Formats: sequence, C-alpha cells, structure tokens
Amino acid sequence: MNGLRFECQPDCAKCCEMEGYVYLSERDVTRIAEYLGQRQADFESQHVYRTRHSRRLRKPGRGKQCGFLRGKQCSIHAVKPVQCRLFPFWPELVESAREWKQAGAMCPGIGKGSLIQITTAVEVADEMRTAYPDTYA
Repeated sequence: MNGLRFECQPDCAKCCEMEGYVYLSERDVTRIAEYLGQRQADFESQHVYRTRHSRRLRKPGRGKQCGFLRGKQCSIHAVKPVQCRLFPFWPELVESAREWKQAGAMCPGIGKGSLIQITTAVEVADEMRTAYPDTYA
C-alpha cells in the first residue's frame, strides 16, 4: 500500500455503531469528565468500566454501543476518546490491506477523499500505541 483514502461522511455514525469497546486513556477520562462538568470519580462511577490493564466506556445496553451517541451525533465530540478520534487510522487497519478493506465494508468514508500517504497514516496510528500501551505491547 502506498496510501489510503478516508473522508468522514456527513450524518454517518457507522464507527460508533460497530461492535466492540471504546477504550479510554487516562487523559481521555480526565478530559471527558471536565467537559461534562463532573468530578472524575463521578464520571468514572457512571461511565467507565475498569479492568486491571484497561478502562473503557460502559455500554448503555439495548443494542447501543455508546451512551454518548445522540442520533448520528457524538455528544462529547470535542473531547472524544483517542480511539474514536483516530478511527480508521488504527495500527491493525493501516498495517494490513486486508483489514483496511474489511473496515471499508462497514465505513463508507474509507476509499473516499484525498490520498493519505501510508507513512502519515502510520504516524497517526502510532498515537494509538502511545494512548493504549497495554493493547499494543
């Protein structure tokens, strides 16, 4: 691969609807709590599930993936987690043509827009490695 194309599509929330978890860096937790005007401990007790090596947003249930999705809009867009902000430039997607193509079957923005050099995409993906070191060890 020499480059990738991606352009977020208007009124699309497909990435917010895909199955899985939204992992949070410690900085994500702090930023979101501040944005919502909550103490970090209160935000965590309401919205965060912690394991020994990670923290993630709690799922709201009833088939929804994210409690901050309102229709097709992210209610915390200004401070959304690193994982959300960087999609689809995750290491596992930019480093594999097969995985990128598979993600494109779900995401209508993949394959659209200007060509992004693969070195730039890899640099962006490295932010995921920094934010979630236990996931990308």
